[in-house]
Amino acid sequence: MATTNLSNRKSKVNKQLSNKKIAVIISEWNSEVTDSLYEGCYQTLLTHGIAKENIEKKMVPGSFELTLAAQWMAQQETTDAVICLGCVIQGETRHFDFICQSVAQGIKDVAMKYNKPVIFGVLTTNNQQQALDRAGGKHGNKGDEAAYSAIQMLDFLEK
Repeated sequence: MATTNLSNRKSKVNKQLSNKKIAVIISEWNSEVTDSLYEGCYQTLLTHGIAKENIEKKMVPGSFELTLAAQWMAQQETTDAVICLGCVIQGETRHFDFICQSVAQGIKDVAMKYNKPVIFGVLTTNNQQQALDRAGGKHGNKGDEAAYSAIQMLDFLEK
């Protein structure tokens, strides 16, 4: 279990990133959680200098659909980074395992195929409370962390 809340990190990134275009793809499933993840992500992008007009928000039905949407966005030459936000909560069947594995592998594959930052901001929790704790609750907001990861990776390319 992570013991550090990384949502409160201070920026150490290149301030020349305001012109970078970021696609943020959000799963509608578990929207109570994913809406909070998006708000954290969006505010962090703005705080770190990404221009509002350069943040493109796209919605998909569920976390499984994040990978195809990420590919569609990453293949656009104008997109510099893609952030995928979702939430998969363990149920009674192995469906959770198949979805989590597919989404993680798919997001990684898109990043490698397009040589761009494609960030895995998908919560994979045992229950709703764990998800809420990580979407602005006692463990911070993993949407913040996903945005910060994208910013760090773009900054890495600029150096």
